[in-house]
Amino acid sequence: MDLGISGKRALVCAASKGLGYACAEALAQAGAHLVIVARNEAPLRAAAEQLRSLGPATVEAVAADITTGEGRASALAAAARLPGGGAVEFDILVTNAGGPPAGDFRDWDDAIWHQALNANMLTPIALMRETLDGMMSRGWGRICNITSTAVKAPSPYLGLSNGARSGLTGFVAGLARQVAGSGVTINNLLPGTFDTDRLRSNLAAAAGQAEMALDAYTAKRLDAIPARRFGRADEFGAACAFLCSQQAAYFTAQNLLIDGGAYPGTL
Repeated sequence: MDLGISGKRALVCAASKGLGYACAEALAQAGAHLVIVARNEAPLRAAAEQLRSLGPATVEAVAADITTGEGRASALAAAARLPGGGAVEFDILVTNAGGPPAGDFRDWDDAIWHQALNANMLTPIALMRETLDGMMSRGWGRICNITSTAVKAPSPYLGLSNGARSGLTGFVAGLARQVAGSGVTINNLLPGTFDTDRLRSNLAAAAGQAEMALDAYTAKRLDAIPARRFGRADEFGAACAFLCSQQAAYFTAQNLLIDGGAYPGTL
């Protein structure tokens, strides 16, 4: 299916690997020009080369910490290096940041909370602030925030993520409705257990908290997923690309949970 986004300009955060890379890959396959951002330069450059091999799309790699003002400025300035781009002229924004550490809330001081809120709530809001008005003026835009299944089904081991991402979700619920008539959509993608480095670290931390062997804890987690497997990153990327497509113009202010049926609720 032609997603209708060939030639659009996209900023994808934390895109050197995992779900961020999968989103960038799906957008590149649909013909979007990309700026990808991650902290570590070597894997980011490798990711950019792989993305360039997929087709004619232009890919700019920016090694920066997107949670800082300087990092965001570098990423936003890279839009001018894309075909048809100018200062902060992105048509698509995919926000993403490494999740905060798992653990016991008794061990988290104010500094740890501030770091989690900055990465998983305030940084996406700052990026929306910088890109949204341009999208609205052009009458088209797609914003997709990668959050977490913890928004709907909080984990006792991921309190930092539960709090920060829920705050972002509440903010988006209001903002998306304010701009819905401008041709810009804002949605959140809530990944469940996808086979990524982040999942493996979370499994190890949770197994320790539960005082279980890692293999036994992993098997227990798989048993709780009706699909009986962890998700693949490319499946997540495809969902992201669809939300960024022309066909998804009537989707906005939604929280799309992708978890193999693990969430037991009706709504």
